[in-house]
Amino acid sequence: MATKVKKEITEKKGNILKGVVVSDKMDKTVVVSVSRFVKHPKYGKFQKVSKKYKAHDEENKYKTGDTVEIQETRPISKDKNFKVIK
Repeated sequence: MATKVKKEITEKKGNILKGVVVSDKMDKTVVVSVSRFVKHPKYGKFQKVSKKYKAHDEENKYKTGDTVEIQETRPISKDKNFKVIK
C-alpha cells in the first residue's frame, strides 16, 4: 500500500511594508506613507523616497500619525491592494 502524503496548503504572503498613516478620512481605508532610502545611480548619494498606499482598515481604528504594517493582498478596490495587519 502506498502511503498518502498530506500536502499542507500554505498561504502565500505578499510584501509587508512599514509606514505612517497620513490620512484616515475615508471609510474603512487609510493612506499609508512608506519611506525608503535609494542610492542615486550617478552620484551615489542616498536619498529618501516615499510612496503612498491605500490600505484596508476594517474597524477604522488607525488614526493619522500611527505607525502600521501593511500586507499586499488581492485587489479590494480600484486603488486598494493592501490591508493593515498591525
